[in-house]
Amino acid sequence: MLIEEKSSLVREIEEFVKLYGKKRSSLLPILHELQNKYRYISDFAQQEIARQLGIHPVEVYGVISFYSFLNTEPKGRNLVRICQSVTCDMHGKENIVKAIERELGVEIGGTTKDNKFTVEYANCLGLCDQGPAMAVNDRVYFNLTPEKAVKILNEAK
Repeated sequence: MLIEEKSSLVREIEEFVKLYGKKRSSLLPILHELQNKYRYISDFAQQEIARQLGIHPVEVYGVISFYSFLNTEPKGRNLVRICQSVTCDMHGKENIVKAIERELGVEIGGTTKDNKFTVEYANCLGLCDQGPAMAVNDRVYFNLTPEKAVKILNEAK
């Protein structure tokens, strides 16, 4: 990370601290803001957030690692999460996974070469009665078939 980028990020985090306050409960909203903008929270950002909030960097990392919507590594522009609940398994999740992997040319946990898609599992999307389900960014899709999943991905491209 270049010095100018670091300075800019420090100022940005300062603005979030002003907005949300310098208390422990401000951590999650600040992390969410950075995640939305950069699609991940860098090591430098974690250190800087800890410094500005007066907490230990391990606490920042602990929160990031707890929540599946926060990332420490860059992700693709479109984040595809496939529900891996037992109910989705019973309703054909594996066929959805195979279709997505084939369409994007990347396995679960990977990011396409053009950085347009990252595909990963989600423990539960809360749609057990309508599985299989997946989320693309903030939009959730349910009652999927392999064909519907591929169509959704093509629309996101």
